[in-house]
Amino acid sequence: MRPLAGLTEKLVQFTKEECQFGYRESIFKNNGKDKYVITSVKLRLTKKNHILDTSYGAINEELLRNNITEPSIKDVSNAVINIRNSKLPNPKELGNSGSFFKNPVLSNKVFTNFIEKNPGAPFYKVSEEEYKIPAGWLIEQTGYKGKRFGDAGVHAKQALVLVNYGNATGTEILDLALKIIKEVKSKFGITIQPEVNLIK
Repeated sequence: MRPLAGLTEKLVQFTKEECQFGYRESIFKNNGKDKYVITSVKLRLTKKNHILDTSYGAINEELLRNNITEPSIKDVSNAVINIRNSKLPNPKELGNSGSFFKNPVLSNKVFTNFIEKNPGAPFYKVSEEEYKIPAGWLIEQTGYKGKRFGDAGVHAKQALVLVNYGNATGTEILDLALKIIKEVKSKFGITIQPEVNLIK
């Protein structure tokens, strides 16, 4: 790691524990934000006896659609690619943010209250004390999916994705994001957060 200009140029190594990895989180998005430039990463990969988790999202459905019951790593990779290609716009054809919002993780108490009011809502159990709600579903329930405001809009196939139809400014995209956050909070009492880093 190398601190940004203005600080020292000392190389620093972080262990995986020090990186504080979590769901779309790390020290580099929090306490270390704007303090380091990542110059290299070392990964330790398994060569056999891989543990594959296909329960997330529509991965299992995609595998079954292709008659795959004992998937390899490549099969899972292909399934994820196919799912993303079916839902996310090609940036060469339509300017977009990718996945703009993180899926909120709720405590057991907050989740219980939420699911009682919204029994049909999809969710994923993260731990004994936490549940994840798809932000795309929350946004879709507010009616924003597929909406367009001038050249700024929400993608018609995936509500997590904000798109630029041509000449939307960064401010217009951010204003749309803030409107969505406000609507979700008003409807569900849940605050969704941007996954992207906002540069002001």
